Amino acid sequence: MTTFAIVDLETTGNAKEDRIIEIGIVITKETGSVIKEFSSLIYPDRGIPPFITSLTGIEEEDVLDAPFFSEIIDEVYHLIKDSYIVAHNIEFDLGFLNGEFKRCGYEPLHNPVIDTVELARILIPTSPTFKLGQLADLLGMGHDRPHRALSDAQVTRDLLIYLLKRMSRLPERTLFHLLKVEEKLKSELRPFITKIRDDKRYSLEKEEGYTLIHGIPVKKSSHPQAENSSQLHPFSKWVDEAYEDKEGMKKVMKQYESRTGQRDMTELVYESLEKSKHALIEAGAGTGKSIAYLLASLYYAVQNGQRVLVTTHTTSLQQQLLEEEIPSLEHLFKRPIRTVLYKGRSHYISLIHFSYELEQSRQDNYDIALTKAIILVWLTETATGDVDEIQLPSNGRQFWHKVSAEQSTKTVDLDLGEDSFYHWAQEKASHADLLITNHALFCMDLVSEEPRLPSYDRAIIDEAHHLEPVASRYFGIRMNYKELQRQLSQFSDMFKKSTYRQWVFRESFYKEAKKCQATVDEAKEELNQLSKYIFQSIKRENKGNRKKSDVGRIQYGMKMGESSGFQSTAREMSHRFTALLFKLITGMDHMREQLRLAASMAEDHSLPILITRLDRQIELCHQIRKQLTDYFDSDSEELVKWIEIEGEGANNSIYLFSEPLNIADILREELFHKKESVVLTSSTLSTEGSFSYMKELLGIDQEDLMESIIPSPYSYDRQVQVMVPNDFPDIKRNPEEYIDAISEAIYSIAEVTKGRMLVLFTSYDMLRKTYSLLKEIIDPEEFMIFAQGVSSGSRDRLKKNFQSFEQSILLGTSSFWEGVDIPGEDLSCLVMVRLPFQPPDQPVQSKRDAQMKESGRNSFMERSLPQAIIRFKQGFGRLIRSSTDRGVVFICDQRLMEARYGKYFLNSIPEVPVSYRSTRELINQMEQWL
Repeated sequence: MTTFAIVDLETTGNAKEDRIIEIGIVITKETGSVIKEFSSLIYPDRGIPPFITSLTGIEEEDVLDAPFFSEIIDEVYHLIKDSYIVAHNIEFDLGFLNGEFKRCGYEPLHNPVIDTVELARILIPTSPTFKLGQLADLLGMGHDRPHRALSDAQVTRDLLIYLLKRMSRLPERTLFHLLKVEEKLKSELRPFITKIRDDKRYSLEKEEGYTLIHGIPVKKSSHPQAENSSQLHPFSKWVDEAYEDKEGMKKVMKQYESRTGQRDMTELVYESLEKSKHALIEAGAGTGKSIAYLLASLYYAVQNGQRVLVTTHTTSLQQQLLEEEIPSLEHLFKRPIRTVLYKGRSHYISLIHFSYELEQSRQDNYDIALTKAIILVWLTETATGDVDEIQLPSNGRQFWHKVSAEQSTKTVDLDLGEDSFYHWAQEKASHADLLITNHALFCMDLVSEEPRLPSYDRAIIDEAHHLEPVASRYFGIRMNYKELQRQLSQFSDMFKKSTYRQWVFRESFYKEAKKCQATVDEAKEELNQLSKYIFQSIKRENKGNRKKSDVGRIQYGMKMGESSGFQSTAREMSHRFTALLFKLITGMDHMREQLRLAASMAEDHSLPILITRLDRQIELCHQIRKQLTDYFDSDSEELVKWIEIEGEGANNSIYLFSEPLNIADILREELFHKKESVVLTSSTLSTEGSFSYMKELLGIDQEDLMESIIPSPYSYDRQVQVMVPNDFPDIKRNPEEYIDAISEAIYSIAEVTKGRMLVLFTSYDMLRKTYSLLKEIIDPEEFMIFAQGVSSGSRDRLKKNFQSFEQSILLGTSSFWEGVDIPGEDLSCLVMVRLPFQPPDQPVQSKRDAQMKESGRNSFMERSLPQAIIRFKQGFGRLIRSSTDRGVVFICDQRLMEARYGKYFLNSIPEVPVSYRSTRELINQMEQWL
C-alpha cells in the first residue's frame, strides 16, 4: 500500500536566497491512517520579514533557540525518502527541501509526487479558490492554525484523502481519457487512475447519471418541459400577500425587513410591463431593488406566458439573482420558475471539438494537459457547459477557443442537435420565464445582423448607468496588438502537416498549407512593424505632454479628415497587413475546398471539424480586415477614434479604439422604439432630482415615460459624516505638494480608523505616486497597502486581500468607484482624492464637448457635471452597504465647498452632516465620532 509523506514549509519568502523557518510532515497510508507526525521550527540564519510574521505569527525571537536545518536533516530525510511526497504547491516545498538537502551534502529527492493544488483543480473544477485555507473552509475541514507548517500538512492530508475518494467516483471512461494527459501533469497519478479504472471495468455496478457523447461521459441533464401558465391572484391582491402575508416574503427570505420603497418599486415595474411603457427608476441603496423588479417581472412572465429579459453589468449580480433571490421567490408562485443565464456561443463547450482534441493529446504542453483534465471532470458535473463555471490555467483560455461552440459556423454547424450545450441553452431559453444576460451581449444583440439573444419584448436593465459606456464600446471598435497576434498564432495549427497525418492528400494541398503558413508569418511581421511604428510615433509625439487613460496608458486622438504623415503611413502599413489577410483567406479557401471533397468521399467525423475551423479562421480574417479598413479609411464625423500605448510596456503594445459620438440615436431606434417596455434601474440615474441627463444620453424621448426616485431607507444623517479639508495645496500650482498632503492625510486617517480605508482616485498616475510615497512613510508592520494596477491581482482579488488583513488601505481608480461591496467594519472611511470629473482631454469627451460648444450649448453643465455627479454618487455608495454601517467620507477637493457647482454634488446625496475645517481638526473630529 502506498505511503504518503505530506510536507509543508514556512519560509522567509519565495526567492532563492530565502530559507525555511518551520517544517511540518505527516506520514499517512492511502487509507488515511496516520503513521507519524513531525514538526520543528528552524533557525533561518537571516531576518524574518514583517509580512511573513503577520502571515504566520512566527517572530524572530521564536526561532532564536530553534535548530539549524542541518541538525534535523537526517531525521527528515529518512522520514520521507521512501514515500510519495505530497504538498499543496509541490514545486515550492520540494524546491526548498532539495535546496537544503543539497546545501548539507545530501542527494536531492526524486520521489513520485502529488501536488494537491493541481489535483484539486482537476477534481473540484468549479471551486472558486484553490488556496489551502479557503479549500478547507469550503469542504468543512477544520484548520486551526493556517500558515503553520504542521497544521497545513494535516489539512493537506485531509484534502488528499478527500480528492482520492472523489477520483474513485469518476466514470470509467473519464479515467480512460485522463490517462491520455496524465504524463504531462506534475502529479504522478497513473497508478491510482489505472487501479480505479480497472476496478470499475470489472465491477458489476452500473454507472448511472452520465450520458456518453462522442465517447465522453457527460452529466445527464433533464430537458425543459413547457409549463402551462399558472393562474395567480390579480396583481394587487398577490402583491399584498407577497409583502404582508406570513406565507409571503417573511417566510421565503431570511431576515426579511419590510421596506416601503421596495413595494412601491414592484408596483411601478409591473405597471410599466403591463401597460407597455418605458420606465426610469432610481432606487437608493438598501431599497432591495433586485427583489422588487424580480417580483414584478416573474409575476408578469408567469401570468402572461411571456418571457422577460433582465440584463446586468456585473456577473456578481447575476449570481446573486440566480443563486439567492430567484430560488427564494419561487415559493410565491404555483410552479417552478424557469430562469436561464444566457451567454454567447464562445462560453459553451463543443463536445465534438473537445473529443477531437482529446485524440490529439500527444503534443500537449502542461497547461493544455491540465486544461483537458479539468474539463473532463467538469463535464461529469456541469448542467450548462459554460466556461465561467471553471478556472482554467493561463494558456487554457487559448485552448478553449478551439473547443467552444463558436467553432461551429454557418456552413458546417456541428453543434446543433441533442449533443450540444449551446443547443440546450437555446432550448431552455425558449421555455424560460426569465432570461438573464449581461450588458455586453445585450448591446451586441442590438447592433448585430444576426440575433445574439432569443426574442423578447420586455426588458429590465439593472445597473443601467453602465448602459451608455458599454453600448459605446460595442457599437465601436476595440482591437489590440497582443490579441491579433494571438489569433494569428492560433491559425498555424491548421497548416501543420501533422494535423492531416491520418489522411492522404495530394501534394498541392500541403503546398497550399505551407504557403498559408508563410503568409501568416509575413502578416505577423507586418503587424509587428505597424504596431512598432504607431508605438514609437505616439511616444515621440507625446513626450512631456502625455494624455493618459484611467489605467495609465498614453492616448493619441486620431483627427478625422486630416492626412498627417503619421496617419497616412499607418494607413499604408495597415493596407499591407490587410492585403496579406486577403491572400491568407484565398489560400484557406483552396484548402477548405479540398477538405470538403475528401469529406464527401469518406465518412470521417474529423474532416468536418477541420472544415469548421478553417471556416472560423476565414470569418475572423474578414472581420479583422473590415475593422481595420473602417478604422484607418473611414472619415465619419460620427466616430471618435484614438490609440493607446503602454508607456512602459513592450514597444508594440498598442490598442485601437473607436466609439460613436452619439449612441442615443442607435439606442432610440434599436431599443426604445422596438421594445414594448424597457425598465432602467440603478441607485444612480438622476442628477439634482431629474432624469433629463440620462434621457438625453440614452435617447429616451417617450412622452408617457414613467419616472420615479425611491429614497434609501438608511439613516444617512446618523451613519455618515462628510469631511472636506480647507487647507490642501492648490493641485494646479503644486501637484507634488498635493500628493504629499494626500499621503499624509491618508496615514493620519488610517491611524484613527485602524486602516479599513478605501481611497478613490480619478488619475492612475496620481494613485501610483501616492502609493510610492505611502510605501516610504508607512511601516509594513503597521498597515498593508494594496493599489489597483500596482499590486498584482484582479479587482476582486485586491478586495479580498484588503479584507483579509486587519489594518489595510486600498487605493483604487476607475472600476473601484462602483460595484465594490465592503460591508460592515471592514470599511470605516472612504477618501475621494478629487471630484470624479472625466479629464476634458479624453478623446470621446473632448469631441463631444466641441460638438456641444458648436451648437451653442454648455457642455460642462449639460454633460461633464451630470456625469461627475453620477460617479460621485457611485463612490459615495461604497461606504454604507447596510443599516448598521457607519463611516466617514473624506473629500480632498475644496471645489465641493467653494465652486458654484459644488452644491450640485451635495444635493445629489442624502442629507448628511458636512464639516469644512483644517485637516487636523477633521481628524480629531473623526476620532471622537468613530
